[in-house]
Amino acid sequence: MSSFRKILMASIAVATVAGQAYAQDVKVLRIGLDGGENEADQVRRTECVKPGLIAATGVSEVQIFPSPNYNGVIQGLLGGTIDMAMMGASSYASIYLKDPNAVTPVLTTKQEDGSNGYYSIMVARKDSGIKTLADAKGKKLGFADPDSTSGYLVPNVSLPKDIGMPVKQFFSETGFGGGHENLVLGVLDKKFDVGTTFGSATGDWAQGYTSGNLHIMVTKGLLDMDDIVQVWKSPLIPNGPLMVSNKLPSDIQKKVTAFFAELPKTDKGCFESFTGGGYVDWTPVDQSFYQTIIDARKSVIGG
Repeated sequence: MSSFRKILMASIAVATVAGQAYAQDVKVLRIGLDGGENEADQVRRTECVKPGLIAATGVSEVQIFPSPNYNGVIQGLLGGTIDMAMMGASSYASIYLKDPNAVTPVLTTKQEDGSNGYYSIMVARKDSGIKTLADAKGKKLGFADPDSTSGYLVPNVSLPKDIGMPVKQFFSETGFGGGHENLVLGVLDKKFDVGTTFGSATGDWAQGYTSGNLHIMVTKGLLDMDDIVQVWKSPLIPNGPLMVSNKLPSDIQKKVTAFFAELPKTDKGCFESFTGGGYVDWTPVDQSFYQTIIDARKSVIGG
């Protein structure tokens, strides 16, 4: 055997051992929460996956890291301090545009009708007199978060087509609510005249539709749908992905994906809790499923 071949084979052996050691060294999995809902409720809804993930992957601990905003989780996934998160499509697009190899989108939620989408919904207080987009001209608009798909990106793409001008020319002022839940509460508290959040736009209005932030808030007793009206609805948006960090060893990534894929069958209650309710299963996805959102984010925000 030549000296070069000996060196090559030795390098391969070292790399293989190192890879195996790295896989064995993964003792903790870290789940990021994006701040779209208050921290205590997000943690409570997520904790049920911890025992199953530990059993499925062989790690010793699963930790949950809530962030006050979307960007905290985005940076965690980019930097490798967060291993997985379920976020909106715009958040995934932000990660992809900064580092296409940072994460892999593996699953997205599926509604009972088989669809994998939802809508940006603009709401106003019922007593405000605002019932249509025309009524909202010159009013103060609240967005959920700069990295929210339904709460910022899609309204900035779609609203100008419906109002015939840039958003900042139509509304007197815009601002951010600090997540979807706080945004709706801000509308109720008259911080904003109208605000953009998200929902399935199917099912019973009184229940906040079948899924989405409005539904979650109604379920928690934070919102009476009789206090608000729907002013505008966007085109269909692809449901956000469950993302897994590519810094994890491939075998751990596969085990994480398999655990979540089976969750609707193995623990329906935990699946509903983790996803916020109103979904029946997952659908496998990849980067191509979110290309339109990636293009829109690059155009509107730039990254």
